[in-house]
Amino acid sequence: MNVTEILAANAALVDEALVGYTAEEDEDFARELAAERYSLLARAKRIRPTLVLEFCRLFGGSDEAALPFACAVEMVHTYSLIHDDLPCMDDDDLRRGRPTCHKAFDEATALLAGDGLLTRAFGVLATAPVSDAAVRRAVAVLSRGAGSFGMIGGQVMDLAGEAKRLPLPALLKLHAHKTGALIALSAELGCIAAGLLPEDPRITAAKRYAQAIGLAFQIVDDVLDVTADAATLGKNIGSDAKSEKTTFLSFYDAQGALAYARRVTQDAKSALDAFPGNERLLRLADFLLERNY
Repeated sequence: MNVTEILAANAALVDEALVGYTAEEDEDFARELAAERYSLLARAKRIRPTLVLEFCRLFGGSDEAALPFACAVEMVHTYSLIHDDLPCMDDDDLRRGRPTCHKAFDEATALLAGDGLLTRAFGVLATAPVSDAAVRRAVAVLSRGAGSFGMIGGQVMDLAGEAKRLPLPALLKLHAHKTGALIALSAELGCIAAGLLPEDPRITAAKRYAQAIGLAFQIVDDVLDVTADAATLGKNIGSDAKSEKTTFLSFYDAQGALAYARRVTQDAKSALDAFPGNERLLRLADFLLERNY
């Protein structure tokens, strides 16, 4: 199975579960629920849920245990995209190959849809067929990684950095939070679903891998923002330049940035050297480095 097939199989599994989790209807809330589904069920790579599933499998867990965690992560990720695209944030009108949520509906509905997905995610976590202690750990991991000391903190830095030249250490911190935090917690949730205890060194290795591929992912995003076309990428290009944001291309040319990403990807792969059965995750790291969308 190549990486494209792995991602497609995982996406199909996750998408089926997401449809189930969002099936409930109420005509009084119909517009907001439709907006949630519009963004959540859009065609996507499902990288974060894949990390939950693959790390759970790597360490002997079941898809049944991992799937609620995987869906919760995707709900949080989608909420963050809805809010990120709003006029008060990045003001984008294209996401996942179609109009952003606030363009397809309206700003207020998009805001509520993001809020709905965020809160729904924690209810989904609670349905996981794992121990109560594991659910509590998952809640703590997701809330911190998605919150002010994780993804939200990264967005704060991103907005504050507009029209400024950030030094490289600040840019690395921004990416570790805005992009890397959710990717790292996805790997950790997979470990929790597999039954690993907090002190297990395999969790440290999984997070090291995920943090590294998260950085490589963002570097490639920075390059694609100036080299790809919107139809292939599924979102507007040139948005970083429009907002005068510091990116890796503020420090390197495209080839230099990709060389940096290759070094980081090798660090990610080396984190999993000790674990038999790691081939799918190694191939995923290479895929994220070499992608063109």
